Amino acid sequence: MEISLYRNDALATESRALRAQTYNLGHTLWAKNSDGVVFMPIRRMQFLAILDAEEWVFVDGENKHLIELAWQKFRPQARHAIDDAVPFDVVFYTEASVNLMPRLEAELHVVLNDAVHRMHAAHRRGDVLPFKQSNSTA
Repeated sequence: MEISLYRNDALATESRALRAQTYNLGHTLWAKNSDGVVFMPIRRMQFLAILDAEEWVFVDGENKHLIELAWQKFRPQARHAIDDAVPFDVVFYTEASVNLMPRLEAELHVVLNDAVHRMHAAHRRGDVLPFKQSNSTA
């Protein structure tokens, strides 16, 4: 599948830190995807998050081809432990995206967590073995 996205000139760029759990969940999904891209719908907000090796972009369902904001330049090597927050840059392309940032962080964490749990549950399938019939008579 091919998708074309566009972005306006950046209105602002800020350095932020993404909590480790969210980054690790996203990285887990991305690493397991053979295409190198993860499409993650955030249904509660009608947004689509697209995660790849270079950046995570967010597209509003109303403006399907316009990137609202992008998380770029993740620096996981800057953290001292795997549970430390990951520094990154967020690029805002619309006025509304500045106000969306806190909610996007929270909602993305929920959908990533659910996706990773579903992925692990799919691998936990086991075989049900029948009980062995006993040949003893009472």
